[in-house]
Amino acid sequence: MRYRKTTGEELALVLEEGEGYSLEFKQNVNSDLPKELVAFANASGGRIFIGVNDQNKIVGCAFTNKIVSQIQTMAAACDPPVAIEIEKLPQHNIIVIHIPEGVNRPHRCNKGFYLRNGANSQKMTTLDITAFIQDEGRVRFDHQLRLDLNWIETLDENRLNHFLQLAKISQKTDMKNLLVNLGAGDYKDGQFYFNQTGVLFFSKEPSLRLFHVNVICALFKGTTKAYILDRKELTGNLLENVEDTLIFLKKHLQLRWEITSKSTRRKEILELPEVALREAVINAVCHRDYLEHGAQVMVEIFDDRVEIYNPGGLPKGLPEKDFGRRSICRNPNIADLLLRCDYIEKMGSGIERIREALKKESSPKVKIEYNTMFSLVFLRPTYITSQESVKTREETREETREETREETREEILSQIRMDPKITMVRLAEQIGLTQKGIEWQITQMKKQGLLKRIGHRKGGHWKILKEEIKKIQKNNKRI
Repeated sequence: MRYRKTTGEELALVLEEGEGYSLEFKQNVNSDLPKELVAFANASGGRIFIGVNDQNKIVGCAFTNKIVSQIQTMAAACDPPVAIEIEKLPQHNIIVIHIPEGVNRPHRCNKGFYLRNGANSQKMTTLDITAFIQDEGRVRFDHQLRLDLNWIETLDENRLNHFLQLAKISQKTDMKNLLVNLGAGDYKDGQFYFNQTGVLFFSKEPSLRLFHVNVICALFKGTTKAYILDRKELTGNLLENVEDTLIFLKKHLQLRWEITSKSTRRKEILELPEVALREAVINAVCHRDYLEHGAQVMVEIFDDRVEIYNPGGLPKGLPEKDFGRRSICRNPNIADLLLRCDYIEKMGSGIERIREALKKESSPKVKIEYNTMFSLVFLRPTYITSQESVKTREETREETREETREETREEILSQIRMDPKITMVRLAEQIGLTQKGIEWQITQMKKQGLLKRIGHRKGGHWKILKEEIKKIQKNNKRI
């Protein structure tokens, strides 16, 4: 195994960038080192800097043969053994352990199986290990090198500088090492190349190099896809697509304004919490299955809901019961860069933040579905409120109609009490209804057992059933 030597300039860059998917700092050699070794070997490889603390400060470590032998023994004790190379930086009293991606994965140490997840080493469950073995030989999308691209011609320095500003990393002249440490590229046969992560974040016209990574936003009339009112295909880099999607959502969702005692300026409040929508969009672009070229991230707005979905269901090895609590990254490089620039707070917490944001605003719970697609469905509170208003108006109308019917029936019964032989024509004249209206009311009262006709139409008379009249009078008193 050969490794690139760490220069003083690159060390300064590493210390500024901090820990990440391929970088780990340890103050000294301790019993946790084996789990870091197997975590990197089970992922995409990486480097461990011994003699650097958690605050990214050099504290130095001993350069004794005993320490070096201890590190080698720990690597050899893993099953299967983890291949490593040890580099000494005597001017800084630092040891760098270079770990390549394991050839005979998965590796385990005496504490179990571990896998690199963001800037942490996460213990693997039995399901994780099974899925890992099943996926062996499948190249992760975000690690694939783009041997067809000239990285210098492809690089968009404005996009890179914007990211460095968000991540609070100062601009460096050693561009290649900067991109390597960010997980955006690597060397092959001595030549540097972008990987797919680098294309998504830092390339010019990423959609021309990865045609299926655009985000499609659409606004529909009604609750189906029959009529499209607005549609936009976002073709920027990954961060720009997130921001432009939020602009589209805020353009078409309803706003309300609120003035609080804390400020005289009115505050715009979106009908769905912006933080929940933001997390949903980031989740879609971060965790989608980029190896699936036949589908794209979709953001669809209907009268009653917002749907945000992406190709790929739950990652293998993540049980449904652990969804939202544990994280298994389908695209760890992409997730690591989003973590570095504060687009995500920590791995596996996005769904929980969505739920909390909705709960805080008393919004309906998000509906989550996953099979070949992963979708988040947000019910629009404005639609629910409008439907409830319609229902209330209909109920009020029905109550009014029922009260009118009761009053009409009481008038009919009053006329019958005075003249049991009264005709339908005469009833219509006295009450002010059409003859058909009177006939309908009489029919209803007959069905309810309130009224009975004695004898023929001509010469007969009406009989009011006393027991039922008492019930009506009793109900009227209650009203």
